[in-house]
Amino acid sequence: MTQKASGGCLCGEVRFEVRLPTRWCSHCHCTMCRRAHGAGFVTWVGVDADRFRVTRGEASLRRYRSSNEAIRSFCGSCGSTLLFESQKWPGEVHVALANFTTPIDREPENHAFADSRVSWVPDWKIEAKLRVH
Repeated sequence: MTQKASGGCLCGEVRFEVRLPTRWCSHCHCTMCRRAHGAGFVTWVGVDADRFRVTRGEASLRRYRSSNEAIRSFCGSCGSTLLFESQKWPGEVHVALANFTTPIDREPENHAFADSRVSWVPDWKIEAKLRVH
């Protein structure tokens, strides 16, 4: 039996499922992710596109082209930011970790774009083994 993890948006309109294993899990400090989530950083889980599926509420997903290469998807009812897809990482879907309601198969492994972090996220929250992408 294949292990799965699942989750959804705040209002429950959109639900998704991921067949494990995931590819990676990372905190992103880039400006666009911070603004899209209204937070100091966002934690993404990278998943092969063929291991991800929306199980409910596909019609409620709204897509926003945040750059020439990337699309961000969110729930049209509650506004929860759910997904990120980019031509830079073809065949991958990035899912916001906070929207999982069941555990995934790994902990966050690094900090992407840490050199762009906001001043109010102290250095002590960024691990010494930092890898900047």
